[in-house]
Amino acid sequence: MTSEVLRWLVAQLGPDSNPADLEQRYERLRSARAVAQEVLQERIAALLAEPLRVSINGIATIDQTNNVAALERRLGHLADQTAPDDVAEAEFVSLSSIPLVARARR
Repeated sequence: MTSEVLRWLVAQLGPDSNPADLEQRYERLRSARAVAQEVLQERIAALLAEPLRVSINGIATIDQTNNVAALERRLGHLADQTAPDDVAEAEFVSLSSIPLVARARR
């Protein structure tokens, strides 16, 4: 993983992301976008595993629904972002030829 990919991942996931964990995931998934998606999906799953809203009458209320919505939006915005290791579509342009053969006359 290049330093440019690591910087992009940290920009997408936040400065508290563990670089060693990101590098290990990158080696397995081979795509910065896939790493970011996996981390965000794990964060969403962790929030959904716990109660989203806890309220103690008159003392405190903890509401995680906005955090889940923000992570889901972030996950949706990844499709619009260009990752540094994305392969340009121009590299996949290929030319093919099809030979035309005259049919026999009836």
